[in-house]
Amino acid sequence: MISLAKRSLSHIHRNSPRNIRRSTSCAPSTSSLATPSFPCVEAHAARESRIIASSASRFSQSSSSKSSPSTDTGPEPPYARPSPLSYNTYRHPYPIQLTYGASLPSFDIAYETWGTLSPNRDNVILLHTGLSASSHAASTQLNPTEGWWEKFIGPGRALDTNQFFVICTNVLAGCYGSTGPSSFDPMTGDRYATRFPVLSIFDMVRAQFSLLDHLGVQRLYASVGSSMGGMQSLAAGWLFPERVGKIVSISGTARSSPGSIAMRHAQRSVLMADPNWNNGFYYDGLPPHTGMKLARQIATITYRSGPEWDQRFGRKLRTPTQSTSSDSSGPSPRSPTLCPDFLIETYLDHQGEQFCLKYDANSLLYISKAMDLFDLTLPAIEELGIKPPSPPSRSSSPSFLSPVPVVAAVSKSHPPPLNSAPHLPELAEGLRPLSSTPTLVLGVQSDILFPVEQQRELVDALRMAGNSRVSYFELGGVWGHDTFL
Repeated sequence: MISLAKRSLSHIHRNSPRNIRRSTSCAPSTSSLATPSFPCVEAHAARESRIIASSASRFSQSSSSKSSPSTDTGPEPPYARPSPLSYNTYRHPYPIQLTYGASLPSFDIAYETWGTLSPNRDNVILLHTGLSASSHAASTQLNPTEGWWEKFIGPGRALDTNQFFVICTNVLAGCYGSTGPSSFDPMTGDRYATRFPVLSIFDMVRAQFSLLDHLGVQRLYASVGSSMGGMQSLAAGWLFPERVGKIVSISGTARSSPGSIAMRHAQRSVLMADPNWNNGFYYDGLPPHTGMKLARQIATITYRSGPEWDQRFGRKLRTPTQSTSSDSSGPSPRSPTLCPDFLIETYLDHQGEQFCLKYDANSLLYISKAMDLFDLTLPAIEELGIKPPSPPSRSSSPSFLSPVPVVAAVSKSHPPPLNSAPHLPELAEGLRPLSSTPTLVLGVQSDILFPVEQQRELVDALRMAGNSRVSYFELGGVWGHDTFL
């Protein structure tokens, strides 16, 4: 009976409608279908082949690549840095204690300068960078190429080099001359990779002030920064209130929001999912170029705005490749593909390609994490075991500090929020070290990464902390977070 039942079930299965359809000659054969083509995927493979060939070429030319950082100037090298001859380097030979318990035995800070240092060394503006920028904020004799803030540094410009001596550094954990994960650990001779310690915005600023000490600069005229640089600018005034004359924070925040943390988490996730990342130990092999490209695409979306996409690209399609069809009977609908069709897609693809081999992946991980951790509310500061410094006395302010009109403590520069954030009083308490420092805050109405609500919150908290010398402006336009550029 059991064997009969098995034969019956087998017969039913063989003659089921599904199997009958499979066995008919009318069913399409997979061998008759064209093999799909994905040019965007093939481009990734071609890039990887070029990287392999380039790496092999460099290895055959030099067997000492592990003993010293690469200075290869070939086309698009995986770990390209500006020429060391185009910037200055300050080497700090002593250990630096970091916020989260670890330390570095020594470190380098790459920096560039513009203008002339006054005899009293009191005309210095420290310019802080965004996440991935180098120290090359403007052209110099050593490096005449345009910098990332070229329009704002120079005679008669916002940072007027007829009056001020401007200093810009590559941040600690960066990959453009300052010590970071791609640097060589002096204790082992190997690259740090992910053995590099997690650090904070505070650590970046302390390293910068070590440079100022080296240059004999006791007091800044101003601390200026945009995006992550806005965080550093606030941190500089918070850590060293007696040494910072003014603060400028553009498209920054005093407390990373859950939204921006989520966006940066997504970037790190796709990067770390790239098999080439190899837990951060990729320096002797292939870099995680695909993960970096995807991370940059996500980042680019957060740097711009929807209205700008509409103005620049709309729903325009890229120019189609030559048709493989010989049918000339008349126009036919365009055949969409799974690779980029829209111009906005090709733009994001281009941005990812431009970035994925020019910036160190581990630097992106460490610096973006430092941004996430930034929080100037009092409970967050106390959790770090940092004692807030006392606000400075402004009686000793340099004479060139022009008077700033006192504004009302109640904000008139923007409408008050319908429901104040529950952390606003804690942020005001955390910002008390800045209660005497003249501060300029700029926001951008189309910014989705650091929305104007965050700059308004900063202004309100500063005024609640007793700072009556806060100026606030909101910029229009459609350029989103990148408006500061």
